[in-house]
Amino acid sequence: MAFQPIYDVGAERVWGYEALIRGTAGEGAYQILSQVQDDQRYRFDQACRVKAIELASKLFPAESAVQLSINFMPGAVYEPAACLRATLAAARTHRFPQASIMFEFTEAEEIADTDHLTKIITEYRRQGFITALDDFGAGYAGLGLLADFQPDLIKIDMKLIRGIDTSRARQTIIAAIVHIARELDITLLAEGIETQAEFDALRAAGIRLFQGYYFARPAFEALPPIAAGSLDAIRPGRFATA
Repeated sequence: MAFQPIYDVGAERVWGYEALIRGTAGEGAYQILSQVQDDQRYRFDQACRVKAIELASKLFPAESAVQLSINFMPGAVYEPAACLRATLAAARTHRFPQASIMFEFTEAEEIADTDHLTKIITEYRRQGFITALDDFGAGYAGLGLLADFQPDLIKIDMKLIRGIDTSRARQTIIAAIVHIARELDITLLAEGIETQAEFDALRAAGIRLFQGYYFARPAFEALPPIAAGSLDAIRPGRFATA
C-alpha cells in the first residue's frame, strides 16, 4: 500500500490518508486490479483492507483523529456483515479505531443492484464507518447513483477539477454540486488537485477537503509530508510542516 494525504484547509491539518494499492515492483492500482479474476475479488478485497489497517496502525500518529480511507469493490461484498468480520478483527488486533476508517466505493461499470449497495452502506454506517462515493462526476458515479443513496462524503473526480480556474462550465457544475451536498448534509472532497489555481478556485467555491499531487504524491508504506509550497498558499507567510 501507498498512502496519500487528504488535507483539511479549514482546520489546517491532515484529515486523513487514502490507502492505494501498489505492486511489489511499484505497479499502479489499475495494473494490479486488472489481474484480479472475478473468483478472487473477495479474497483480494479482504487482504487489501487488512493490510491497509495493519500499516496505518504503525504509521499513523498515536491518539490521532486521522482517517484511513480504504477503497472497496461493491461486487466483492456478498453479505455486508460477514464481509466486515476481517476488517473488524484487523482493527481489534492492531488497535485501530473503527471510527477512523472510511470506505470509498466506486464502480467502472454501472451498478445494477442498487439495493445491495444500499445494504452495504447501511451496515457500514451501523458499524461506525464513514462511507464515501469516489470519482463523482465521472463514469457511472453521478447524480443517478446519488439519488438512490447518500454517503457521508463525495470525492469529486479530477475530470471536473482539471482546469476549473479557466472553465466557466466547470465552475458552474462545481457550484451546483456544493449546493446539493449542503442540502443533503454531505461532505465534499476535491481530488486530483495539481495546481494552485485549481486549489484557489475550489476553496473559493466552499470546499475544504483536498487531495492531489499539489499537496503530496503517494508514498509507498509511508506518510508523505504536505508540500511546503501548498502550505504557504494555504497559510501565507507561515511555513509550518505537516
